[in-house]
Amino acid sequence: MSPTTAAIRAGGVRAAIELRQTFSNAQDLVNQFSTPIVLLVALFFMRDASFRGGEYTLGALALPGVIGSVIAFNGVFAIAQFLVLDREDGTLLRAKAVPNGMVGYFIGKIGTSAGTVLVQVVVLLGFGMPIVGGLSLTDAASWATLLWVLALGLLATLPLGAILGATLSDSRATFFLTIPLMGLIAISGIYYPVTGLPGWLQAVAQVFPMYWLGLGMRSAMLPPEAVVVELEQSWRHAETAAVLGVWAVVGLALAPAILRRMARRESGVGMDARREKALKRVY
Repeated sequence: MSPTTAAIRAGGVRAAIELRQTFSNAQDLVNQFSTPIVLLVALFFMRDASFRGGEYTLGALALPGVIGSVIAFNGVFAIAQFLVLDREDGTLLRAKAVPNGMVGYFIGKIGTSAGTVLVQVVVLLGFGMPIVGGLSLTDAASWATLLWVLALGLLATLPLGAILGATLSDSRATFFLTIPLMGLIAISGIYYPVTGLPGWLQAVAQVFPMYWLGLGMRSAMLPPEAVVVELEQSWRHAETAAVLGVWAVVGLALAPAILRRMARRESGVGMDARREKALKRVY
């Protein structure tokens, strides 16, 4: 077995162990499921409100977008948070000391982040669809659309999260990352169709993956006639694949170089300095 293959296998084992630990720890379970629970409560109160007096409820229109936002937000935030925290506690430095350890480390973190996102998506699908009604995934085409949008969404967001995690200085900076992410959620047609927003906000929203993830999920889960509430009255699958694909290609091209640069700069002195700074914040 080649060293790279061994590192990849070790990364897969690491991801499995971390996921098992995450879903067997009470505090981690609260952290993982608090967001889906809050979102499901919001959908419950939106289930009977109609959009512009039409036949579709805001809850039914919002659920696919909510799932898209969970993929985008957690795809970016989860792996960024992992990288920042592991730099502070020395995990990253220990991985660097092992031959091909960084390869296994990053594969493990990607697997862990993707696994937590997938679990939240399953929870939202399983409980959200009965709550809001009017949604279905009854044919192969719907499932195929959902799966390719999900896969492209993860490819578009996980490398971006790794890039941000490699450049953020500490855990406080990770907290401030939530502000622009929540802003993008607000303008991306997640809780209200983007057609109801001003034109310039519609243009901004379409630059980022979050809008396209929501649109792709709506195309998979809503009846075909629901397309009338979308921009251009089209599901725009080609544009969805193109935008998510561009983000994925750019992220995958930039992330390895930025991560290698971050790993080269890791040292015991730097880790001690960050730990000292963190202790000063606490005390």
